[in-house]
Amino acid sequence: MLDKQTYIIKERVALAKLHEAFDIYDAADGTFLASAVEQASGLRKAMKLFVNKTLLPFEVHVRDKDQQILLTIERGLTLLRSRVRVLDARGELIGTFRQRLLSLGGRFELFDAEDRKVADLKGNWVGWNFDFIAENGAKLGTVTKKWAGAGKELFTSADNYVVALEDGVDTAGAGPLLLAAALSIDMVLKEHG
Repeated sequence: MLDKQTYIIKERVALAKLHEAFDIYDAADGTFLASAVEQASGLRKAMKLFVNKTLLPFEVHVRDKDQQILLTIERGLTLLRSRVRVLDARGELIGTFRQRLLSLGGRFELFDAEDRKVADLKGNWVGWNFDFIAENGAKLGTVTKKWAGAGKELFTSADNYVVALEDGVDTAGAGPLLLAAALSIDMVLKEHG
């Protein structure tokens, strides 16, 4: 599942959400691949009613069709900028990303397990389109918001994203970290209220 070139991430629709949940599909054929669901305690769910969600800690499990954990995405309490950790199925660190302060549209720096910077995730001024840019300036992939229709967007907070890795990018190596970064865009930058 973690070796695809292109994914569609669909946020699950809800009028009042107390935890985040996404479904991940293969963009090539629309096949359901995995779900990403926040593991929220009762206290955290209650805090979401009063505190900006982008400040709260989170833990998201990405599970395949058989409910096996593929990735865990976690962040502690944050005030100014997020530091998100990505763990593999065995619970071993595969990388982190840190939110940059004072960036227009949002920006993350992505690091591998040895804390070497591998890429930047840069958003445009509107903040709905992001590019993964390697240290050498090469484009690794994109995350774009795929609109599901004005009516759905007006009455819910559901967002849909397309994650596309460039040809030649090591999908097994960089793919999981880039997919986790795309899931975190919504939780770190986009969820307000």
